[in-house]
Amino acid sequence: MRFALICALIPTLAFGQVQQGAPNADFQPAFAGQTRAAALPQTPVTVTRFATGLDAPWGIARLPSGQFVVTEKGGTMRIIGVDGAVSAPLQGVPKIARGGQGGLLDVAVSPNFNRDRSLFWTYAKPVQGGAVTAAARGTLGADGTLSDVRDIFVQMPAVRGGRHFGSRIVPAADGTVWITTGDRGAGDDGTLVQDVTTTHGKVIRINADGTIPADNPFVGRDGGDGIWSLGHRNPQGAALGPGGLWTVEHGPRGGDELNQVQPGRNYGWPLVSYGINYRGSDVGSGQARAQGLEEPVYYWDPVIAPSNMAFYDGSYGPWQGDILIGSLNPGALVRLKMQGGRVIGEERLLTDVGRVRDVEVLPDGAVLVLTDGGAVLRVQPG
Repeated sequence: MRFALICALIPTLAFGQVQQGAPNADFQPAFAGQTRAAALPQTPVTVTRFATGLDAPWGIARLPSGQFVVTEKGGTMRIIGVDGAVSAPLQGVPKIARGGQGGLLDVAVSPNFNRDRSLFWTYAKPVQGGAVTAAARGTLGADGTLSDVRDIFVQMPAVRGGRHFGSRIVPAADGTVWITTGDRGAGDDGTLVQDVTTTHGKVIRINADGTIPADNPFVGRDGGDGIWSLGHRNPQGAALGPGGLWTVEHGPRGGDELNQVQPGRNYGWPLVSYGINYRGSDVGSGQARAQGLEEPVYYWDPVIAPSNMAFYDGSYGPWQGDILIGSLNPGALVRLKMQGGRVIGEERLLTDVGRVRDVEVLPDGAVLVLTDGGAVLRVQPG
């Protein structure tokens, strides 16, 4: 079934702030525009249903053929055809730790797919002592079978519980791969997150074969060779953009963050936060910032519960260079207008489609939106 929704065009001047409710914390931003940027004029969009019937989908990525590979949290990977038809499950996916926030997570296509037919994905891996976030690589055969499947990253140490696996995977044209990991629900205990001998609450950078790039900032530190940055809570969005890798991550009650991730930097969790704990108590020091810890480019309070993100490089001029972010709570497609590396405006789109899990910009300028409800929506701006 297909449906269409066309939003009315309203005046082109920004007005007020996005309607989002009272903040949970009373922190003041470190600089103008760090939170509650001006509301952008509403973009007229046409929304059509491209595919349906998926079971708790988590990640989607476009193949050079115009097809899409999609993951389902329960452990299934499928191909969506150019006509929206959903394939049978691909064979060869490794064993998944299911439960809580764990499962089969993100998926990405090799920049050299036409030559190597490689897919990358992240998943909750069952191991002795609990589960970890892992990243794998495999070769997609014409018959829909994954072969030569091998882990290229395994988080350490293992912990029990099913929270905060992260996780996104972003292969780059230079042959490196970025992976985001969550703190596994550590809360106020920052021992693992702040320790560069572990890979909890980190951004990881490795080569596509799992080896470590020589220019990583913590090379030579026990266990920390693959770490690019630390102090992250639960980054479920990542994309390459101006200046390198950008991430969005879940805060507690308030304090969701957009970060431009720099090598060797500490992004503060759980020492500081622009939010508070769910029970109402302070996070860490009770401060939003501290010397030596990086400021987020932007933060939300109350939260948007960010999922994946993408830089818009399509044909619709007013969105060029903007960041599109999926929101799980309250659910929406969030657009951030960027200028000089700062946010100058925010728009909330698709506020009635439920939880948005992933965002994919298409060559024709449209955007695919993956929803927790099992649908893939095609969004055409303008």
